[in-house]
Amino acid sequence: MNNSHLALYRKYRPKTFEEVVGQEHITKTLANQILADRVSHAYLFTGSRGTGKTSVAKIFARAVNCENNVTGSPCGECETCKRLNAENDVNIVEIDAASNNRVDDIRELREKVKFAPIGAKYKVYIIDEVHMLSDSAFNALLKTLEEPPKYVIFILATTEVHKLPATILSRCSRFDFRLLSVNDLSKILTKVFEQEGIVAESEAIKIIASSGEGSVRDMLSIADSVNAYANGEIKKDDVLKVLGITDKKLLISFFDKIIDKDIGGVLSQIKQIDDSGKNLSVFAKDCAKHARDLLVCKTCSDPDEILNLSQDSLKELLEQSDRVEDKQLIDYMQNFSSCENELRYTLSVRLLLENVAISCINGENAKKN
Repeated sequence: MNNSHLALYRKYRPKTFEEVVGQEHITKTLANQILADRVSHAYLFTGSRGTGKTSVAKIFARAVNCENNVTGSPCGECETCKRLNAENDVNIVEIDAASNNRVDDIRELREKVKFAPIGAKYKVYIIDEVHMLSDSAFNALLKTLEEPPKYVIFILATTEVHKLPATILSRCSRFDFRLLSVNDLSKILTKVFEQEGIVAESEAIKIIASSGEGSVRDMLSIADSVNAYANGEIKKDDVLKVLGITDKKLLISFFDKIIDKDIGGVLSQIKQIDDSGKNLSVFAKDCAKHARDLLVCKTCSDPDEILNLSQDSLKELLEQSDRVEDKQLIDYMQNFSSCENELRYTLSVRLLLENVAISCINGENAKKN
C-alpha cells in the first residue's frame, strides 16, 4: 500500500512560532514567557477550527523542553527537540476529549500525571475539544488543575469556550485564536504551491483562500481536493467546478440586472446558468449570501473585517451596494433565503428561482406573498 501522499495541512504544519501566520499576539506572548521562564501550569486555546490551536500547543510543548532555546521557539536540532518531534513521545500527551470524556478517563489522567517526564523538563498534556468533557469529568480535571505537579503543563483546546465551566476558565491563561484574512491565507497557499511545484492562477488562489473561511486547515484541504482534479495546473474554473460555487462575477452580473429591473435579462441569465449544468439550488443559496454581503458593505463601517474577502472582490461589492437601498437588500436576502426550504420540494427549481428574482425586481417580499 502506497502511503507517500501526505495531506497538505499535515505536511505544512508549522514547526516554530515564527512559521505560525496570523496569531502573532499569541506566539509572541508564549515565546516571551518561555524565555523569561514564567510559563503557566494551564493554558486555554480557543478559536475556530483550523486556526492553529493544536499546532501552537505542540510547538509550545517542544519549546519549553528545548535545550538551546534562544528565540522562544524550539531549535529543532537538540536531542530533546528531535525526540519530541516523534508522534508517540511520552512527554507530549494528546487527548481527544470527544472520545475520552468520562470521569474515569480523567481519573486515569490524574494518576498518570504523577509520573515525572523522561529526559525532559516538562510533561505537556494537550486536551483537544475539552468542551466535550462530562460535568463529572470537569470536576475531576479541576482538582488536577488546582494543584498540578511542577513538571506538568496542561493545554486545553476548544472551539466552544462558552461550554466550559467558570471554575476551569479561572485557572487557565486564555488565548483567543483569530480567523485569518484572505490575504494571509493567499500568502500561505502561494508558498505551499511553490514548494509543491503546483501552478495556479492568482484568481484560483484567492477563491480557495476565501473558501477556507479563515481556517488554514480547511483551505489546505480544499487545495488538496482541487489539485487532485487539476493535477498540478489549477485554473479558476477548476476551483469553481470542484467546489460547486458560483463565480463572483456571475453574481455581480445577475444582481446588476435585478437592480436595473431588467426582467428579460434576469430570465435569460437563469436560462444560461441552467443550460450550463450549474445547480440552480446552489446558485439560489449563493444569491442569498451575495445579498447579505452587499448588505454588510452598505451598512457596516468596516465590511472587510466581517466579509474576509480579497480586495478586488470587496471593491466590486462596495460599488454594487452603492446602487441599491438597504431595504431592497434586506428583501433580496430574505427572498433568496426563504426559498431554500422550498427548493427541496419544488417540481421546478428554475421556475421558483425566476419567481424569487422577479419578486426582488418588483420590490416584493416573496415570503409574505
